[in-house]
Amino acid sequence: MSTAVAFSYTGRDTAGKNVKGQLDALSESQVASRLNTLGIAPISIAPVVPGTGLGRSLTLSVFARGVRLKDLAIMSRQFATMIGAGLSLLRALSILTEQTESKPLAAVLALVRDDVEAGQSISESLAKHPLTFPPIMVNMVRAGETGGFLDGALNSIAENFEKEVKLRGTIKSAMTYPVIVLAMSFAAVLIMLIFIVPIFQDMFTGLGGALPLPTQLLVTLSESMIYVVPIGAVLGVAFALWWRRSKHTEAVRRRLDPLRLKLPVFGLLLKKIAVARFSRNFSNMLGAGVPILQALKIVGETSGNWAIENALTEVGEAVRRGKSVSEPLLEHPVFPAMVVQMIAVGEDAGTLELMLDKIADFYDQEVQSATEQLTAMIEPLLIAFLGVVIGGMVIALYLPIFSIASMIK
Repeated sequence: MSTAVAFSYTGRDTAGKNVKGQLDALSESQVASRLNTLGIAPISIAPVVPGTGLGRSLTLSVFARGVRLKDLAIMSRQFATMIGAGLSLLRALSILTEQTESKPLAAVLALVRDDVEAGQSISESLAKHPLTFPPIMVNMVRAGETGGFLDGALNSIAENFEKEVKLRGTIKSAMTYPVIVLAMSFAAVLIMLIFIVPIFQDMFTGLGGALPLPTQLLVTLSESMIYVVPIGAVLGVAFALWWRRSKHTEAVRRRLDPLRLKLPVFGLLLKKIAVARFSRNFSNMLGAGVPILQALKIVGETSGNWAIENALTEVGEAVRRGKSVSEPLLEHPVFPAMVVQMIAVGEDAGTLELMLDKIADFYDQEVQSATEQLTAMIEPLLIAFLGVVIGGMVIALYLPIFSIASMIK
């Protein structure tokens, strides 16, 4: 019995554009036949030199890290439009592979297209690339395939991702200014300690006498920079490497995520963001026909906070025992009372999906308002902080000069 092998091809589609890709087939003639079915006129077909599985896996991992949520939102919206217009899955995937601006996403979509060409379902193929396609997308596509409303499921995914991108953009824009100001403050302090203070220190040494306490502390701190800067740089790089490797581990998230929700000012904002994400994802998954237990599990995994994930795991166990969703939610303070009551009303009225959608819209507005207020509050505080730090250093440097001037008088 013959075994299918991978063939790479180049061809020209109906619009006259050159396309490239791979197909698994028994022969070059079979590849040519499949390309004609897809509306692609083959130009060249050649067998692919096989690579190691490890190399293929590493390549996909690198590709996956370059796929942005915005790219997935655009791809989902275009995919839904083409499926709704009656295009076949293979034809739609081929078009998406060619026209997406994200090269990493195009590479993964080419593999998905080949899997679908080989007879796999779209959800099975998407599930092979967990670093590119999140669980919520895979499960909603699976539900859409099963229920015969794939275009509707893809539209829901696109809307979900678009709102998530908007939410992230709001938070990012609010945090950009404070981060820049803090970075500039830190850089200014380092420059003064390393370059400016030593100049004044040489002058103070020539004048003689004891330095005022603030000036002496500043000089001592400046002298220690020869050790502090390299040690701090090494520790900073080591921490960055450790954090990149460990930030998603269970042990770190279990300790850190609950603390984030308790932070002054920022903790309330993070809780609102988590509730908005939970409500939106849960509503979309229920609307797509995903079973409630499976939806709770996936929503917990995509919540972004271990405290909420753990709470939803316990809620899922309670629902499995026959309880409603709202009843066990009352036991977890991470969910505000208003959210629990609205979910209870939605369960009683049979409109849980609609109620969750209203909760998500409400908390999206709350996040928008909270970030604006936070930005308005942080700006003057940062300016005052910068003035105190830099101004205090300048005053400490000029104290000896003031003392000398008073002695001369």
